[in-house]
Amino acid sequence: MNDPSPADTEPKPAVPPVVVKKYANRRLYNTESSTYITLDNLAEMVRGGRDFVVYDAKTGEDITRSVLTQIIVEEENKGHNLLPTAFLRQLIGFYGDSMQNLVPRYLEQAMESFAHQQEQMREAMQKTMGNFFPFDMEEVGRQNRAMMERALSLFTPFRPEHGDPTPPASRDAEIEGLRAEIADLRRRLAEAQKK
Repeated sequence: MNDPSPADTEPKPAVPPVVVKKYANRRLYNTESSTYITLDNLAEMVRGGRDFVVYDAKTGEDITRSVLTQIIVEEENKGHNLLPTAFLRQLIGFYGDSMQNLVPRYLEQAMESFAHQQEQMREAMQKTMGNFFPFDMEEVGRQNRAMMERALSLFTPFRPEHGDPTPPASRDAEIEGLRAEIADLRRRLAEAQKK
């Protein structure tokens, strides 16, 4: 087994984010490359791991969040449906709710955890099987999305949905189901790492 060399373990210098200016005519200007770009270009930067910030060219206001939201809307409109309707409804329901301040951090941590587990699983599979995966990664993704949706629904245990609160026994069964799914994923990951 190859141990990482000291150069591999040294922290790499952080690359500053690309500064993008958005003009009144909706055009986006990449100040690093001195070119006009599109939302698709920004989406590619995200996928490539390149950070950016977007400022309103006139006011200097940081509008990165709204531009990222526009990218998500564009992707959804192209038929790349990632966000389930029930999840979107729940998310909208949190605006103005007393839980609103907790949701962003919870979602951020859940996505970080999901990305970390996905990377661990990918590494384990590549170490054991090369590029051949013994099970359908798309199905695993579907299961993970469903699990995230159910986990988010647990954030609203006391808010009745359409006037009909979920019975406690149903919530307990759902929690047990989530625990079983997590245990199954952990078992699969452990088996993959042993191979």
